Amino acid sequence: MTKKPIIILLLLGSLLAVLPLSAAAQLYEARNGSVNVERQARDAVQVQTDGSAQWLRDFWQSWLKDTYNIRLKGNGMLGVGKKDVLEAQQVPVSSVSGKMLNFYSIIVAPTDSTAQLSVYAAFDKTSYLSATSTPSEYAALRNIAQSFAAAVRQKAYREQLVAAEEQLRASEKEKERLAKDVTNLQTNTAANLLKIATLQKQNEANVLQARQDSVKLVRNAQELELYKQRVQRRRDQLSALDRK
Repeated sequence: MTKKPIIILLLLGSLLAVLPLSAAAQLYEARNGSVNVERQARDAVQVQTDGSAQWLRDFWQSWLKDTYNIRLKGNGMLGVGKKDVLEAQQVPVSSVSGKMLNFYSIIVAPTDSTAQLSVYAAFDKTSYLSATSTPSEYAALRNIAQSFAAAVRQKAYREQLVAAEEQLRASEKEKERLAKDVTNLQTNTAANLLKIATLQKQNEANVLQARQDSVKLVRNAQELELYKQRVQRRRDQLSALDRK
């Protein structure tokens, strides 16, 4: 096994590790539950998954259509009129019963990162499948939910793998960028230090030259005064000759 898959598995493991054990154990398992239908509790099979409610809703509908040719209604037109309960009226589900069934689904989000599917069915408006009154049909309904749980788990894990691979690639690019930045900064720092050393030497030479020039400036001032006096004497001499 190469290093990259190992890293990806570690990333997935870290994602699962942050979940409480009880919550992790409930994910992708068909469990008995209930839903409130017209103020009455009805038996339902529930499956919790990772992801959003919309993600689970979309996949549940496509999987049910592809696997059992059951088309759920309740999405409205272009999202307008969307219902909380998805349903398919009087559909044949041979794996559940030889009779026609009303098939219902409710999908909610218990947390920000998980979603829950509740599946229940009825022969008519009053005869709902239950674990006690219709045990064989209810068990068949549970098998459908469990099959979906396996399929949605595979889909979720694949998407999580893709996300982990993207995170890994992004992390590798960030590592390369940071390493390049460090190298550039070190090179720039070394160049700056060389410039500083050169400038320091130039400054020292400038200070020495300034001292020498200061001494010369004093001498120049003395010589300038001497030359002024000499020029003035020559002018005075010429003026004296002109007056004779």
